[in-house]
Amino acid sequence: MKETLEILGLRVAPGDVGKTVLDLTLAGVATKMPLFVFNGAHSGPTVVVTSGVHAAEYVAIATTYRLAREIDPAQLYGQLVIAPIVSMTSFAKRAIYIAPPDDKNLNRQFPGDPNGSFAQQLAAWIFQNLIRRADTYIDLHGGDLNEALAPFSILRRTDNDDVYERSMALAEAFGLPNIVVSVVGGSTTSAAAEAGIPALLAEVGGQGLWTEADREQMYAGLLRTLAHLGLMRTSAPPAPGPTRVLNEFVWLRASHNGLWYPAVNIGDAVTEGQQVGHIEDFLGNVVEVAKSPVSGTVLFLVSTLAMNNGDPLLGIGV
Repeated sequence: MKETLEILGLRVAPGDVGKTVLDLTLAGVATKMPLFVFNGAHSGPTVVVTSGVHAAEYVAIATTYRLAREIDPAQLYGQLVIAPIVSMTSFAKRAIYIAPPDDKNLNRQFPGDPNGSFAQQLAAWIFQNLIRRADTYIDLHGGDLNEALAPFSILRRTDNDDVYERSMALAEAFGLPNIVVSVVGGSTTSAAAEAGIPALLAEVGGQGLWTEADREQMYAGLLRTLAHLGLMRTSAPPAPGPTRVLNEFVWLRASHNGLWYPAVNIGDAVTEGQQVGHIEDFLGNVVEVAKSPVSGTVLFLVSTLAMNNGDPLLGIGV
């Protein structure tokens, strides 16, 4: 017989859902985190879904809330933990990339430091209290307020064959057209994979928009993935077209402040050495010509005119 699930102060009976807004104080900073805990009526694995690590990536957040509204725990085989906005200080400030007040990129801090700055402590809290509880972990993202994006999933390249193969199966089930195999450290899914937890980061949408088409694409991917994991036994949306695996993700960054004029669009194929844009200074002089160091596909592109030294310009999947 299934037992009551206890997590972060919630006691959830089988076939029921618990909801709360957690009050946290990290590095002396008060913040909040909404949480939904579904204890399925039937036995099965524990899946944790987060979004809002980058909290202006709105397709992810809107889709996660839809999942929390529509999942029926009476039909669930296992436990589903959903945290739709894990970086509330970022959400409140509409901050791109960073987590106020220490202005670190939260998705480069995992597994975190419980004695570090705010973002480092927040990463440690998320890792210890959410990610480590998971048999499988899914983190939803998208293009930030200043980014256009072609949908893709990211999984960690690892020597743990079981974790890698199960993570790849997640990406294939989610069904976004591009799957990037990455070695970027400090991310949610990298920390999960290093802890032996199959994990997937899925990205859809951007530019501060959350269109119905983008939300539907991400939601369908979530339902397919939950069905793949056995949490849902109802029919999932049909599989989309074929996916392709990209084994390298190359980012170009600005080396000047100024005005950014891209010369390509998301989804474009580019060749090594091709000009992909330029930056002008505030008097209209060209101070930087951006050329692609590789041949591949443009997966994301900063779409704002404003550009700062060190900011990303675009990312290319190879």
